[in-house]
Amino acid sequence: MWLEADNFTVESALEAALELQKVLAARTHRRKVMGQEVLVPGQLGEALHLPRTISRLSGKQQRLRDRGLEDFQELWPTLSEYTRQRVLDGLGWYDPKQLDWDDKRSNRRPLVDPDA
Repeated sequence: MWLEADNFTVESALEAALELQKVLAARTHRRKVMGQEVLVPGQLGEALHLPRTISRLSGKQQRLRDRGLEDFQELWPTLSEYTRQRVLDGLGWYDPKQLDWDDKRSNRRPLVDPDA
């Protein structure tokens, strides 16, 4: 994975945590309530203490923001590759090294043959 947990800043971790909350909330589960089958939103974000992490990351005190960053850096590697990719796609983040040459976002220079 090109984006390691250590590469996050407080600001980027807050963006990613908010998007992760959306991704996890988008998961739904079927439950029977009073004989009716209903869809309920996923609760994994709460189980991972994501609201607390987001609160810390957006806090006013540097100490709290640093703790929120540590929490998120511990959480990020535990997520599945699919979930991390959905978060990055939702944010519009990408690895320029994985883009095609023709993609305007790649900003690559042509490879120069040293023997030529």
